[in-house]
Amino acid sequence: MVSKLTAKPSYPFMNNDPITNRKFSFRHVSYNDDVALLHSWMHEEHVIPFWKLNISLEAYKLHLQNFLNDQHQTLLIGEVDGVPVSYWESYWVEGDIIERFYEFEPFDQGIHLLIGNKDYLGKGFIYPLLLTILFHKFQVYQTNKVIAEPDIRNEKMIHVFKKCGFTSIKEVVLPDKTGLLMFCERENFERRWADWLQNKF
Repeated sequence: MVSKLTAKPSYPFMNNDPITNRKFSFRHVSYNDDVALLHSWMHEEHVIPFWKLNISLEAYKLHLQNFLNDQHQTLLIGEVDGVPVSYWESYWVEGDIIERFYEFEPFDQGIHLLIGNKDYLGKGFIYPLLLTILFHKFQVYQTNKVIAEPDIRNEKMIHVFKKCGFTSIKEVVLPDKTGLLMFCERENFERRWADWLQNKF
């Protein structure tokens, strides 16, 4: 049996996007280099309602260290032309609380994300960023599904997920929110990826 440790997507990962003529890349979160930046993003108005991590720096340092030590997930910084703009939590569904809410396959993956850099909000960068990381996740050939569970109040993010190939499954009550469970099947993603590359998105 293939181990998730050997099958998981590797980072850093970079994609030169032919549609936007931008470089989209993902790298591991560095505790020393990124904790202050991530803490500042958690205090942005558009982030606070959905992440609820507008806490002190000391408390956030502990939170980030705990998350970095969690082996079932990988914390990433998404960049545009080398500029950090987004934060991502990439995880295996197995071992996550969301596994209780549907019949998952062993290599199902999930994502949480936010755009933290306000200069990149509302300019369409979320689409190539999300499509790029989905492309990378589906390079794990055993993965046939990537899931998300955005807050049901987060209509903008739900719209983004749908446009990138996710379908709504059901509402799920989680400890920190009521989320909308969404699935992105490999076939749906490949169709949306082709649409993007052909500038038909």
